[in-house]
Amino acid sequence: MGIPNNIQAYLKSHGEEMIGFLKQLVTMETPSKEVEMQHIMLRFLKDKLETLGYYAIHIPGNKSGGFLYARPKDRDKKLPLQLLVGHCDTVWPKSTLAHMPITQTKSKIAGPGIYDMKSGLTQLVFTLQAIKELGLSLSVTPVILINSDEEIGSRESTKSIAKLAKISNRAFVLEPPLDLEGKLKTARKGIGRFTISVEGKAAHAGLNPDQGINAIVELSHQVQKLYAMNDLEKGITVNIGMIEGGISPNVVAPSSKAVVDVRILKESDGDYITKKIKELKPYLKDIELHIEGGIGRRPMEKNSRNQKLWEMAKYKGQLLGLDLGQATAGGGSDGNTTSLFTATLDGLGTPGDGAHAEHEYIFLDKLIERTALLTLLLLAEPLNENS
Repeated sequence: MGIPNNIQAYLKSHGEEMIGFLKQLVTMETPSKEVEMQHIMLRFLKDKLETLGYYAIHIPGNKSGGFLYARPKDRDKKLPLQLLVGHCDTVWPKSTLAHMPITQTKSKIAGPGIYDMKSGLTQLVFTLQAIKELGLSLSVTPVILINSDEEIGSRESTKSIAKLAKISNRAFVLEPPLDLEGKLKTARKGIGRFTISVEGKAAHAGLNPDQGINAIVELSHQVQKLYAMNDLEKGITVNIGMIEGGISPNVVAPSSKAVVDVRILKESDGDYITKKIKELKPYLKDIELHIEGGIGRRPMEKNSRNQKLWEMAKYKGQLLGLDLGQATAGGGSDGNTTSLFTATLDGLGTPGDGAHAEHEYIFLDKLIERTALLTLLLLAEPLNENS
């Protein structure tokens, strides 16, 4: 039959088991800031990976649930490493299942976190199970990191992800793919966050408005300057997403603040836009302008090593009868981090729709399909970085 057919046949025979496992994960609600709920999920995954012959350890976080690290118990230390990254946290608050229960039709299964990204975790587990039970040989050793803080910026896990990426031949990120076609993500925008604070001078709006300096008026001028920094052709977006200011309608506003989201495709554009924002000058006299922030997630650029991994995935997909596409994502992930150090392919989760939305779902038939693809990728020879 050949290895691709054997893998597909194995996964199809375990289809109901996969769906049951996925439903278990969704039933275990895991909001990013609910540490104890995260611990339950990470212990569950730890136990499962240990049954597959992996050494797994839960590293607790300071403010998050921490992360799970796993690698095969019996491994050839001479083999290169391949990093698999996923997250178990979701954006959904505790008790979301009460009004957004798991539902299943012939073609879809829906529920909070099922698309982003508990289906990807299910794929990871059953990929490793298929490799073990079919007796398939790996020439690149899988190491796994599952974090619980990705939806809130991976602040506690990024250092460990970077450390593993630096020593890995390649990285696979199990985030959901892009759009209904399930395109793999070969590039992601970098993300910046800036806070513009303005200090003016209060005065009575009726008695002596001329003695005040309106911080809101000043901020309105800064907003126009920020908006003018948008360059859609280069993929630079500057969004003023939050504004606050003033203390009362009858007082000249003594303070105001804006929070700005920045997205960039290239690291050089991040340096450029950061410099422009930091160099903003007051428009009104005697105003104080304070600017904080910077680029938090550097971009996952469409570089040559990422494209090598994409070409590998495209070929492996063809062996399964898949015609895969690639795309650039506007949002960030832990793939932004791994891509700085090693060849990275993101969006290897299950096609569906509704990330962070109440109609969140995956296509049932794609769960097996994308698990088979991930399995073939793990079985591939190491990338030759000199080719």
